[in-house]
Amino acid sequence: MLGESVRAWRPDVAGVDEVFHARFVDHAYPLHTHDRWAVILVDDGGIRFDLDRHHLGATGATITVLPPHVAHDGRASTPAGFRKRVLYVDGTVLPDDRIGPAVDAPTLTDTALRRALDGLHHALARPTADPLDVEARLALVGSRLRRHLGSAARPDGGSAGLAAERLRDLIDADPTAELSLAEAAAALDTSVTHLVRTFTRRFGLPPHRYRLGRRVDRARALLLDGVPAATVAAACGFHDQPHLTRHFRRLLGTTPAAYARSAA
Repeated sequence: MLGESVRAWRPDVAGVDEVFHARFVDHAYPLHTHDRWAVILVDDGGIRFDLDRHHLGATGATITVLPPHVAHDGRASTPAGFRKRVLYVDGTVLPDDRIGPAVDAPTLTDTALRRALDGLHHALARPTADPLDVEARLALVGSRLRRHLGSAARPDGGSAGLAAERLRDLIDADPTAELSLAEAAAALDTSVTHLVRTFTRRFGLPPHRYRLGRRVDRARALLLDGVPAATVAAACGFHDQPHLTRHFRRLLGTTPAAYARSAA
C-alpha cells in the first residue's frame, strides 16, 4: 500500500521477543490476540482500537500497553495514518498478574517512560550498542511499566473460565496441531458449543481465530530468524505459502517476504 512500510527484527536481548516499526495509512488490524505484551509508541498520527470490547485510542502523548491473550484490533484515527514503534516483551518484563490492570487502563501518560522507551528503541536499532546499556534501559522501562500497572488477578470465570483457559493452553502448546474441538470438549468434560462460547467470551475470539494468531506469531519468529517463507508456511500449519501470505498480510499489512527482508 502506498506510503506504508514495516521493519521488524529480533534483538539478542533477553525479555524482548521482537521490535516492530511501521507506518500504516489504510491497513486495519482485524480482531486478534498475541501471546506476549505489546508496548506501543505512536510517533505520528493516531490509532483507534478496541480492547476487550472497550473503544480506545493512542496518540504521541501516551504509551499503550496491550496485554497477551486479550483480543484487540487497530486502525488509523487520522486520514494521514500513523507511525508506531512496538516492543513485544515477555513475562520477565511484565508478568501475567498485570493483565487485568492493562485491560482496565492500557494507555499511560508518563513523559519519563516515553523518553526511556524512545532511548531503548534507538539502542536496539544500533548494532554497536553496548549490551549492558540495552539491558539497563529495558530494566528501567520494565520497572516503570510494572509500577504503573500494579497487579490484580483477572476473574477466571469459574469452571467455564477454567475450560477456556485449558483449551487456550492446548492451542498454545502446539498451534500447528490440527486440534479437534470434539476431542478437546470431551477431555474437558463439556460440549463443543459450550466450549466455543466460553472461549470466545473469555478471550474475545473463537478458538480457530485464536489459533491462527498463534500460527502467525510463530511464522513471524521464524521469518526473523531467516527461515524461507515456504518452509515457514509448512512449519506453522498453513496449507502453502499463499495461505500464509493471505493471513499474514491481513494481520500485519505486509507480506512474509517483505517482513523478512525488513530484518536485514
